[in-house]
Amino acid sequence: MTDGRVRKNIRSGMSVAIVLKQDQESGRLTDGVVRDILTKSATHPHGIKVRLMSGEVGRVKEIY
Repeated sequence: MTDGRVRKNIRSGMSVAIVLKQDQESGRLTDGVVRDILTKSATHPHGIKVRLMSGEVGRVKEIY
């Protein structure tokens, strides 16, 4: 499985599972397609922050 904490692994148009801000405690994942990559740094310990096509924003936990 590709690591969602490394920015170069993520491209616009990829199918991913993110954790939304309000779901961080429960760990519930939301599936979607990446529209924008919001994290500027090369890596992030909690996952790269992205905006999905649906407009939802969260950190990548899984890349499909």
